[in-house]
Amino acid sequence: MSLYRAELRRLVLRRLTRWATVLGLAVLATVAVGVFLSNQKIDDAAWAKAEVAAEQYWQQQVKQTEEFRAECEQAAARGDQSDRFPPCSQISPPPPDAFPAELYLPATFDFRVSFGQTLTAVAGILALVGFVVGSSFVGAEWNTGGMMTMLLWRPKRVTVLLTKLAALLTGLLALAVTTTVLWFGSFWLIATTRGSTEGMTAGAWQSFALTGLRGVVLALVAAVLGFGLASLGRHTAMALGGAVGVVVVGQFGLGVLLGLTGAKFIQAWLLPTYVLAWMQKEVVLRDFQTCNVNPFGQCEPETLTLTWQHSSGLLVAGLVLVLGSACWAIRRRDIS
Repeated sequence: MSLYRAELRRLVLRRLTRWATVLGLAVLATVAVGVFLSNQKIDDAAWAKAEVAAEQYWQQQVKQTEEFRAECEQAAARGDQSDRFPPCSQISPPPPDAFPAELYLPATFDFRVSFGQTLTAVAGILALVGFVVGSSFVGAEWNTGGMMTMLLWRPKRVTVLLTKLAALLTGLLALAVTTTVLWFGSFWLIATTRGSTEGMTAGAWQSFALTGLRGVVLALVAAVLGFGLASLGRHTAMALGGAVGVVVVGQFGLGVLLGLTGAKFIQAWLLPTYVLAWMQKEVVLRDFQTCNVNPFGQCEPETLTLTWQHSSGLLVAGLVLVLGSACWAIRRRDIS
């Protein structure tokens, strides 16, 4: 059996791989079920019910306005000049069109409007699964001594490491593609039965497909980063501890520090911003500190646009740094 097939089989048979996959899919299934139960299709009955609700609310507002005006007129007749009441002639009920029936329709899932946001969620779950599985896949080998044993009969260190990485990426790619396809199908079914699929053009499908592809790439990048960090530290805890350190210290701490110093565009220094820019193609940041100079009148805050190209540069730099360091370390350091 080839080394690649042996590593792929080891990946599939690992309990952490199975449990992480099951938990990730369970979270996504819960999200899909929640969306299904919280939405419904808009039909004639829903419109009729919404029109009745709008009429009832308007009648209620008219009644309350008339009572308030009568109270105002009584106070005026007593000579009460309280600031509680405006001039009674200005108190009039709202027009019926102030309460359109659309406001009282139940929630419905519009595939073209809402599906793109769900792709960010599935990409985040897949990235988390990839990071955990990737870090443990090589970290456990170092911790138990399996890597040293393997290198006794396959002394090409970098080749062994990259073959293990290739097996990891193959398995994760199969999982990510299958999950993304099922996600598309599930939400198309939800939109068909509990919402609307109107307005779906070839351009819209292409945009969703590219977003899904970027989500798959994000999951693969997260797996490589977890794999590289665990290989550098020769322990799964190195990757997980590094991730916690980046989130707690590098993100929250840096955000607080930048906020105290009054820095512009604080979000531009935080990793989640670039993840969103990668998934949504761009993120527009606004600096409202410029409004403090002229607090009167309309304010046009200064903006900074981060695109998926900026995020891709950051992802590539992270991959080169982490994976390159892992390959250099396994080549140069003693195996013991």
